[in-house]
Amino acid sequence: MPPAIEIQGLTKVYGAGEDQVTAVDNLDLTVEQGEVFGFLGPNGAGKTTTVQMLMQIVFPTSGSARLMGKPAGDVKTREKIGYLPEKFQFHAFLRAEEFLDFHARLYGMENPRRKARVREVLELVGLKDSARSRIRTFSKGMLQRIGLGQAIINDPELLILDEPTSALDPMGRRDVRELLNRLKDSGTTIFLNSHMLSEVEMICGQAAIMNHGRLVRLADMASLTRPSHQVDVKVEALPDAAMVMIESLAKQVEFSRDSCMTVTLDREEQITELAEIIMKSGANLKEFTPRRQPLEDAFIKVIEGEGS
Repeated sequence: MPPAIEIQGLTKVYGAGEDQVTAVDNLDLTVEQGEVFGFLGPNGAGKTTTVQMLMQIVFPTSGSARLMGKPAGDVKTREKIGYLPEKFQFHAFLRAEEFLDFHARLYGMENPRRKARVREVLELVGLKDSARSRIRTFSKGMLQRIGLGQAIINDPELLILDEPTSALDPMGRRDVRELLNRLKDSGTTIFLNSHMLSEVEMICGQAAIMNHGRLVRLADMASLTRPSHQVDVKVEALPDAAMVMIESLAKQVEFSRDSCMTVTLDREEQITELAEIIMKSGANLKEFTPRRQPLEDAFIKVIEGEGS
């Protein structure tokens, strides 16, 4: 089975001479089928340009990209791909159901499957009650939803999303996250370009971080959000002797409320030692939760490490 996305040496240069700008610089990247892949970076990192090259909206200066084993732009392969650009403009005069029906026709979808799929997608993106409303009356959040609807109308094998939750409120982001999780469970490959790092952290298994057009970090989410050296502990009837041992082991102990404390350690291995002290003391351990480094912290460390 070929990778869903295979990029080799992809480069895009705009302008010439003093005005020359390298938007993407010799990018190598592979996304396997069935993955939910986060594509991250600050503004100007080259993320959207990369997505546009995958979709053949702009063409690379050098290098190549293959989607589902075929060169980017292959007509038959495009039938298996869904795409939501960061900046979109839709046919404002169409009703929501007409708009989705139009895109289903572009994919060659025949009745009665087309009509059934339009109804299904309207419900999936939370616009069932707005099926007869014209797009010009939609809020930003509703436009984002109908945009996602057109991206999945063909039940794609590969879904490429460029900032799909940028205009959504927290409820809308939750709805989109649940939809993407359902697509993930069905085997859809999702390539997600987003500034919403908390969303990426919750649904992606792997992520690439871009900066100044270059790939600076590629890792699975567990590595990026590795455990920190802090543990939240809730324990009752902890003997004084055990508390002395904990304070001796820890770099810092902070008490938040009765029976609750946050223990900061020097090394990850000491987490096991801390648990053993509590368990051997005979205390009633209610909670023992090692904190993980948020993706946002990991992202900032990577980017600052690049000197930006």
